[in-house]
Amino acid sequence: MRFSDLLDAVRRQPLELSIPAEWAQGRASFGGLVAALQFEAMRARVPADRPVRSLAITFVGPVEPEVPVSFEVEVLREGKAVSQVLGRALQKGQVVTLVQGSFGASRPSAVAVSANPAPDMKHWDDCQELPYVKGVTPEFMRHLAMRWSVGGLPFSGNKSREMGGWVRLRGDVKEEAVTESHLLALVDAWPPSLLPHLTQVAMGSTLTWTIEFVQPVVELSTLDWCKYLVETEHAADGYGHAAANLWSADGRLLAMSRQTVTIFA
Repeated sequence: MRFSDLLDAVRRQPLELSIPAEWAQGRASFGGLVAALQFEAMRARVPADRPVRSLAITFVGPVEPEVPVSFEVEVLREGKAVSQVLGRALQKGQVVTLVQGSFGASRPSAVAVSANPAPDMKHWDDCQELPYVKGVTPEFMRHLAMRWSVGGLPFSGNKSREMGGWVRLRGDVKEEAVTESHLLALVDAWPPSLLPHLTQVAMGSTLTWTIEFVQPVVELSTLDWCKYLVETEHAADGYGHAAANLWSADGRLLAMSRQTVTIFA
């Protein structure tokens, strides 16, 4: 199933669905997809004129592929401009993902600060792609393409604090407008920024993830490349802390992300 097919499924019947094994990430389902599905269930409970401003995501446990997962939504508060919403993904009676979302309508303001310029990167045609290799790379990578421009590939022994390049959906992609759900997948497609530091294969996963969206979302197609850059700010004791940004190809800021990751090496 394509990414768009799964989004459509949760929009039609947001209570429960099973994520196909082709979207697996080890023993779990791809976290960016899980977050996107929970977000879609939350989005349906909020007035349309209140776009999402930020999501705080905790991956409590792995969401198993091919096992029904339900998406619950609780509206915590609706103010004059802001809605606070809590989402819970449950599987086998246990909470596996928590998402707290803040949705807010635009209003006039005397404050306007432009984003910092996007970094320069080689053109995507000149960058190395991390290929999908069945049984070697995560299954979900058959649906997403990443091309490296900064730092090293996972397990390459590259000690750079920075990692990044270009990302987009691939395969049998349904061309449509990019939404916040797509941005969740594009940001989380990248492996933990600690993995290039290693020289042997090891497990790494996101523990907590906060992402903020620039509104209104830039008009992009799901076939367009986006630019991603992450910086590892600190790592010790099996945990790493990293900050990342995602831009359109022409340098417009799309989202700002922070993650705490666990590394088993």
